[in-house]
Amino acid sequence: MTGGNETVREQEATSEQPLRLPGVSMPGQPGRFDLVVADGRIADLVSSAATGGGVVTPLFADVHVHLDKTHTISRIGAEANARVECLFDAIALMEQDRPNWTAADIRARASLALEAAYRQGVGAMRTHVDWVTPQVPKAWPVLVELREAWKGRIDLQLAALVNGDIVPEAGAAIAARVEQDKAVFGAFFFRNADLEAKVEAMFALAGAHDLDLDFHVDEGLDPEADGLSAIIDAASRHGMAGRVLCGHACSLALRSTGELERTLAAGAQAGVALVALPTTNLYLQDRAIGVSPRMRGVAPLKEARKAGMTVMLGSDNVRDAFYPYGDYDPLSVLRLAAPACHLEPEDWLDSITTLPARQCASGIVTPVEKGRPANFIWHAANDLDDLISRPQATRVVYRSGQPLPASKQDWRNA
Repeated sequence: MTGGNETVREQEATSEQPLRLPGVSMPGQPGRFDLVVADGRIADLVSSAATGGGVVTPLFADVHVHLDKTHTISRIGAEANARVECLFDAIALMEQDRPNWTAADIRARASLALEAAYRQGVGAMRTHVDWVTPQVPKAWPVLVELREAWKGRIDLQLAALVNGDIVPEAGAAIAARVEQDKAVFGAFFFRNADLEAKVEAMFALAGAHDLDLDFHVDEGLDPEADGLSAIIDAASRHGMAGRVLCGHACSLALRSTGELERTLAAGAQAGVALVALPTTNLYLQDRAIGVSPRMRGVAPLKEARKAGMTVMLGSDNVRDAFYPYGDYDPLSVLRLAAPACHLEPEDWLDSITTLPARQCASGIVTPVEKGRPANFIWHAANDLDDLISRPQATRVVYRSGQPLPASKQDWRNA
C-alpha cells in the first residue's frame, strides 16, 4: 500500500530544501515520475524507475455550487427526505428557510463551505446566487466580499441565478449589477412561457454588458422541456462560443438517439459547454416517497463529450433541501459518477480539474507541468482506479509547494 512513513517524511521537507516526490503516478500519462518542487514551482518532472510513490493530480475546480443555500439542512431537517418528491418541493422548502438568510448567516455558512473545499484541494469555484426578485439578494454582496477575502486561495466566481420570468422587467438592471461586480449572468429556465424571447433577452443583455452566461436548464424528466435547444440556437446566432455554460439538462435523457445527436452536435458547433450534477440529479429526479427510482436523471455525458462539447461535473447543492449530503469534494462526485454514469475515471479527471478551471478563468488550478506553480494534490494510492476505490486514501494538498496543514476542525460544531 502506498503512503508509508518514508513518503510522508519526504513530503515534510523544509521550505529551504527542494521537495522531491519519487515515483508518482500522473493520470493520463504512462509510467512513473519524480516530481521536484523548488521556490514554489514545479522545478522538474522526469521519468522514474521508482514505484509506489502515490498519485498526483491537479487541484480541483468546481464550476457549479450554491453557497447561498449551503448548510441549511440542520434547519430543514428530516423534511428534506420526508416531503421532497421533486425539484419544486425542494425549492418550496428553501423558500421557507429564506427568512433566516441574514448577512451573518450567509457569511457563516458560505465560509464553512469554502474552508471545506479549500482543505479538499479545490482552487476554483463558481457559485450561483438566487436572484428571485428584481432586488439585489442579500447573499450577493456577502459573496462578493468573500470572493475578495479568499483571493489567492480559491478563485471564486459569482453567477447570478435569475428567475427566468423576471428577465423582461428586471434583466437590464441585474445585468448592469453583474457587470459592475465582474460576475457571470445566468438564469433558471424550465418550460417558461415565452421561453425563446426570455432566452433571447438574456443573450442581448450579455452582449451589451460583455458577460458570460450560465443557465440552469431543463432540470426535470419532462419530454416537453427543451430550453437547451433555445440556448444553443441563441449562442450560435450571437457568436458566444466558449462563453455559455448549461447545467443539468436532465431531459436530454429522454430524447431519441437522433434528436440527441442533433442537439449535442449543435451544442458543440455553438461552443456551449455542459455541466452535470450527479448528486442532486440522482437525489431529485424520478423521486417519489416510498418508491425506488427507475431513471438516473443525469444528462448523457458520454454522448455530449463524443459530440465535441466541453463536459464537466460539479458538486451542485451541499447539505440543503436539494441534496442533504456532500462536502465540497469534487473527487467524491467523480467517484459517484463512475458507476452512476458509467464513466472511466481516467478519461474524466479533467471534468473536475482543468476543464472547470478554464471555465472559471482560474490562475490557481493549472496542469501539473514543469515550470508551473506547485499547486497539486498528492494521494496515497497506486493509481487512479485505486484512488476511486478507496475514499479513505490520504490526501495532501500542496499550495505553492507547501502542504496544507491537516484540518483539525470539529465538524460536530458545524
